[in-house]
Amino acid sequence: MRRFGLIACLAIIACGVRTFASAATFLSPVEGNYTIPNFKFDDGETLPELRIHYYTLGTLRTDASGHSNAVLIMHGTGGSGKQFLTPPERFAGVLFAPGGLLDASKYFIILPDDIGHGQSSKPSDGLSAKFPHYDYHDMVIAEHALVSDELHVDHLRLVMGTSMGCMHSWMWGEAYPTMMDALMPLACLPIEISGRNRVWRDMEMDLITSSPDYNNGNYTTEPSGLKAVNDITWFVGSAPLYDQSIMPTRDTADAYFKSRLSQMPAGEDANDVLYQVASSRDYNPKALLGSIQATVMAVNSADDQINPPELHIVEREIGKVKHAKFVLLPITSQTRGHGTHTLPLVWQKYLAQLLTQTAH
Repeated sequence: MRRFGLIACLAIIACGVRTFASAATFLSPVEGNYTIPNFKFDDGETLPELRIHYYTLGTLRTDASGHSNAVLIMHGTGGSGKQFLTPPERFAGVLFAPGGLLDASKYFIILPDDIGHGQSSKPSDGLSAKFPHYDYHDMVIAEHALVSDELHVDHLRLVMGTSMGCMHSWMWGEAYPTMMDALMPLACLPIEISGRNRVWRDMEMDLITSSPDYNNGNYTTEPSGLKAVNDITWFVGSAPLYDQSIMPTRDTADAYFKSRLSQMPAGEDANDVLYQVASSRDYNPKALLGSIQATVMAVNSADDQINPPELHIVEREIGKVKHAKFVLLPITSQTRGHGTHTLPLVWQKYLAQLLTQTAH
């Protein structure tokens, strides 16, 4: 996410892992914009033109049976498709490089910017708090329109996503059960947003809207509560074992805070953040898990404080999915809490298993 893309980025920069391919070795991405006219949102609001920005790598190929080499990868809250391209410790230098599991010379990789994110239509483009109040269903509909109408992909080799994109993966499996061979949700739960996961979102939304300078979304400078929102996001996405290893003393902890966490990210907009955090309100795939036909490899990390393992929710629900496996990654020096979802070096062997299992 920015939200959790920012957390993952900070963790990756500090972790010192260097067993990945050079960023220059994977194919250059192609950028595009797809405009959906008169897009109608779940709540009845309509946008005359909804812009979905995206990146692709590789060339689309389809075999005689209609199976394509297309892979859809969806980002987390506050992130964008670009987050999978840099830094190279993320997907690009590990998965997309020559010889990688998703080598861009063999696969057609689709990286959308979701509604409200990146270079897609969002509140900060001008409508501010008058922007339609999108939810996850709206985002998945727009993703599907991009894949099928703009890129002319009828069948996907793999659908995967991190955090919010993880949740979208479950929704894709239910909404379009015959459209993909495999699903890989990374770092989420297949139930509605509840418990602490809902409460920290409530906290962030309240911090923004209750800021005296929010002015019903018509602010001239970023509302004061946005700084506390960033603090909460860091805290829930942090990894205690790793954090202690890089901040073993009071002074190192203070220095880390001052150098990395004391300033808000440049260009951050409170309405964008508010809408992003609020959009999960409709998420609840639990009832339709049994309709998923694709083979599923769900992966969480044991140090993920947003999806803590002691809840045992995925273990309880995964049995409803016909062809599914759940992997809980143990806490190690390489895991980064919630941000582990963006470190394929930690979990790529399970992606390899999934691709092998679903090979044609």
